[in-house]
Amino acid sequence: MLSENPSITSGQNGTFSQNAHHHHETTPSSPSSDKQPVETHPPDPSTLESDPSNNASPDPKETRHILRLIDLRLLPILAALYSFALIDRTNLANARVAGANSDLGLDVGERYSIVTMMFFIPYILFELPSNILLRKVGPAVWLSGLATLFGVVSLCCGFVGDWTELLGCRVVLGALEAGFYPGCVYLLSCWYVRYEIQKRFSVFYMVATLASGLANVLAYGLSQMEGTAGIRGWRWIFIIEGLITVALGLVSVFIIVPFPDKATKKGLFGRKPFLSVRQASIVLARLEKDRGDAVSDEMTMRNILRCICDWKVLEWAWLYLIAATVSYSFSLFLPIILQNDLGYSTVRAQVLSFPPYAVAAPWMLITAWIGDRYRKRGHLIIFNNAVALIGLAMIGFATSSPRARYAGTFLGVAAGNSNVPTILTYMHNNIVGNTKRAVASAVLVGASGISGIIAANIFRQQDAPGYKPALITVIVMNASSILLVSKNFWLYRKLNRKADRGDILIEGQQGFRLTL
Repeated sequence: MLSENPSITSGQNGTFSQNAHHHHETTPSSPSSDKQPVETHPPDPSTLESDPSNNASPDPKETRHILRLIDLRLLPILAALYSFALIDRTNLANARVAGANSDLGLDVGERYSIVTMMFFIPYILFELPSNILLRKVGPAVWLSGLATLFGVVSLCCGFVGDWTELLGCRVVLGALEAGFYPGCVYLLSCWYVRYEIQKRFSVFYMVATLASGLANVLAYGLSQMEGTAGIRGWRWIFIIEGLITVALGLVSVFIIVPFPDKATKKGLFGRKPFLSVRQASIVLARLEKDRGDAVSDEMTMRNILRCICDWKVLEWAWLYLIAATVSYSFSLFLPIILQNDLGYSTVRAQVLSFPPYAVAAPWMLITAWIGDRYRKRGHLIIFNNAVALIGLAMIGFATSSPRARYAGTFLGVAAGNSNVPTILTYMHNNIVGNTKRAVASAVLVGASGISGIIAANIFRQQDAPGYKPALITVIVMNASSILLVSKNFWLYRKLNRKADRGDILIEGQQGFRLTL
């Protein structure tokens, strides 16, 4: 999996130099302590590496080994589950072109857009409550339970009789999926330091992006089961993909790990702890040095409201909404555009939906490596927005060349999807505290729910087959993202200079600096 330089170089909390900057390496100093770690809980992270009796000072090889353990237990299962969450959310487009359109009456008026949109209303409403419950219930039970249940609902979509029943299933699906993605983002952010997290977010999201592309090919294969057991092909898409999700959800309860401060406790059914006391001590020490929030703070209503009202969180939510609008626009409507606008058959539309996502995967990994290596976030967001703008313009205005329009989908899908983990990292690099991490994750992913509503409503039936108003809307949104991040370059530098002079404390932490 992903190995790292285990040294911690992020100047943030009070143990760091007051003049530490976001791109400077600093050496933390830690107080000494003679306390021994207890058997069932990791010791106080402020004393971990300085106390010889803890024997917790790791060598780089040991730290890399621990990171690999974390990677192997977190990334594959969370990525697989989110892949099928995304497939269950977006397979409506595949079912539509495979026959559900006429069978369920989705071709009447704006029914398809309504069914698509209604998923996102409960999705937005239940994001934050779910992340609060995640901390109380625990990741293994909560995330696996959600996955199993939304798999069952997806399966039920294969047995609906008309479009209103499908609408009801989509509402329930939205409520259940609401907590899964922000929960995964929050859990991942709790285990890694700031400048190694984008690679993890990108691997997590990349697998789901590839799955989105492969879902079109899978859907075509499942639609060929037309008539098997007397069931229409489009119904098999929901049934089989729902069954796979349920199976993954049931298995995941034994794999998903707890939060770092609970890593030495026994798992469900008496399973041995995920980490030894020493290993957990090393993890917590790294987190404490990186940002000073290894120990969970109290999740009070006051802290939650303070986070929601933070202007920086609201700006990141807007950036994330824009990136997610691009992503949803392609995942929900790419097969339809390929078939209805570019004139491809159902088979070719399903198959040709995958190559743009295959290109997005290495694009995402390269972006993540550059971002973590050079500690740059805003530069990459602007670059991806600019590339997405070019791709969207090619799709919308190269009307005389189907090949040029199809080439535009490669740029739009790759750059648009790459910005999703980049913006998540942009946010997590610039906040401190477990409550804020949980709430901000929910706010950002809630914004992506709004983007789903936007995508469902701007791609209107009356604008087919070109969907130019929708494409122009997304182009304008991307341009506004470029302007906002450009503004932040100036503002974040100004705030960092004030912190250098001792005029302000950023995020309430001595030595903390904003990442540009």
